[in-house]
Amino acid sequence: MPGKGTAPKSGDELKNRVADLALSLGLKVDTEVTAARRLWGAKRHIDVVITQEKTGKNLGIECKFQGGSGSAEEKIPATVSDIESWPIPGIVVIDGEGFSANMQGYLMSTGKVVWFDDLSDWLKLYFAL
Repeated sequence: MPGKGTAPKSGDELKNRVADLALSLGLKVDTEVTAARRLWGAKRHIDVVITQEKTGKNLGIECKFQGGSGSAEEKIPATVSDIESWPIPGIVVIDGEGFSANMQGYLMSTGKVVWFDDLSDWLKLYFAL
């Protein structure tokens, strides 16, 4: 994975890096945005919402970091599914060396997951920057 030396080292750091990247591209950023409720009634929060103010186009981003083996990767399929209930388009940004090869393959196949190292190019395409 390229850029390991500057890669985020936690979920909160990843969220901050995503927000900083969007700001550097001239986009508006809001974090921890409430977006209705989940099926069981808990409030749904979107980690980062990015808006291109001149067009009003927006994108919700959930940030998931997995530094080693663990359960974060097991939660991402549910997150990908949850994005379908958002009132705006959304993706999951992932980073860390702890995602298994099988999970990496699954995540990339969804079309809803982007590695942090690829996010700048992805955002430039999405917002036509």
